[in-house]
Amino acid sequence: MNPAHSQQPPTDSDAPFAQSIHRVRTEWGVPGLGRLAPADVVVVVDVIRFSTVISARVAAGEEVPMVEMRPRSLNGAAVADTAAGLPHRPVVLAGCLRNAGAIADAVLALQSENGEPVSVAVIAGGELTSRDPDADLRFAIEDQLGVGAIVDALADRGIDDASPEATVAAAAFRAVRPALRHLLGASGSGRELVGHGNGELSAEAAAWNADAVAPRLQDGIFRG
Repeated sequence: MNPAHSQQPPTDSDAPFAQSIHRVRTEWGVPGLGRLAPADVVVVVDVIRFSTVISARVAAGEEVPMVEMRPRSLNGAAVADTAAGLPHRPVVLAGCLRNAGAIADAVLALQSENGEPVSVAVIAGGELTSRDPDADLRFAIEDQLGVGAIVDALADRGIDDASPEATVAAAAFRAVRPALRHLLGASGSGRELVGHGNGELSAEAAAWNADAVAPRLQDGIFRG
């Protein structure tokens, strides 16, 4: 695997929002993925519920086909599908609070296998304001914290060349880590789950490092 930062066109590398001078980058949704410089690894972070469901199911020994997940989460699935179709063929992982450490371990293993530093795009899914795939993307606190947890875990393993955007996400996570369960439950997304009778899912999503898996998307299926 050759580092994607060496493959990108000069115009992309020099774009103000490409974050190309840093190896750990973050953005929001499919549009944000398109703004970033190509990365060797794309981590899809859609905490409620795309990435959390995939992490928990893979940790339980299952394989998770994308065809099952697309109806549940238009935004997370769209990021995963878009990343898988990129011409430089990045490694696509499903990341969340539950498996932040395992994601960082997987990136470190890929870097060791490659023999040189890799670049990582940690993409927050956000929430669509309606079921229309073209609807506006809403900021989602759970995805911001999921991104921050992964960036923080990467830094703990020495992968710490993070963009300012990624650095701020990690700082936010560290500041509120003791209150993750409360914050997710009290957030707009958490209250929406309660309204749908699924309030327990926010607690499951807040279980930091509960899963020791880094689900990887290959041939339309997330596997451990």
